[in-house]
Amino acid sequence: MDPEYASVNGRKRPQRPQRTHREVADELRARIRSGELRPGQRMPTQAKLADEFGVERGAVRQALRILQSEQLLTNVAKGAPATVAGHPGGAPTGPEAPPRPTTAALAPRVAAAFEAEHVEIDSVCLTAASLTLAIGEPLRRIHAGRMKPAKVDVRVLLPGRDIDLAFPVAVEDSGHGRGGGRGGGRGEDPVHERWLAMRNAQGQVLRHHLLALRATHGVDVRVTFRALPFTPPVKLYLLNGVEALFAYYTLSRGEDRIGEENVQTYDAQGSRSALFAFERDAGVRDGAFVTQSRLWFDALWETISSELRLTR
Repeated sequence: MDPEYASVNGRKRPQRPQRTHREVADELRARIRSGELRPGQRMPTQAKLADEFGVERGAVRQALRILQSEQLLTNVAKGAPATVAGHPGGAPTGPEAPPRPTTAALAPRVAAAFEAEHVEIDSVCLTAASLTLAIGEPLRRIHAGRMKPAKVDVRVLLPGRDIDLAFPVAVEDSGHGRGGGRGGGRGEDPVHERWLAMRNAQGQVLRHHLLALRATHGVDVRVTFRALPFTPPVKLYLLNGVEALFAYYTLSRGEDRIGEENVQTYDAQGSRSALFAFERDAGVRDGAFVTQSRLWFDALWETISSELRLTR
């Protein structure tokens, strides 16, 4: 049999209706977990997989990126065969898997989003620190010549500098300690000032690295920030209008060294927040969540948010 028309497991390709990228991912995941595709083995080319499953190469790339985000594949790049990870299947992955921390889950999904010609990323968060870290991987791939989007649009909603933050906040100023309120004014609040400095620094780094793609690679880039009049209790990332990643900011009490003092604070470790993923094509509920998340973000952007300048 001509290998161009052989399946990845040697069986004759059956005639079947065109599959979705998730079905392709499910089939390949099953082959990896069963040992049919072994650790370290090179996958068939994307062209051969597309021919076997009767789908476009774009669907194959989406399937491979899903498996890469689950740490089942490595070296996923446009047109190049991927490699089965060294120790796949050790932990549950896919729809039945528990959500992963933001630092682990966000980067591969942002990198996958950068495979598109027009990258669109919308985010609601407290400081943009996680998004700034996640952007690092697609930037490395762009500089290595492994991908090149034509256009990148990033919109970020952050808390305004002059609001009374719900968190981070000193315990004594939270209403649950002896102070019963902030009292001293934002300019005299070291917890607020530290948060503001981080918000501005992370936003500036994110903007700088993305806008640099204009000069280095001719990518049409636009990065815009707007200010919210409240502290968001959740973080949200919308990727290319097809995926929503959602996490709760869970507060805890701790002690931080700020200046010369140890300060008791209520704060959230956003990078450790469990990130839940929803895909537009993964079913009615997931699709509705992605759609409503986009409507929610657009409504905030166009109504109560205001211009944000990343300065003190």
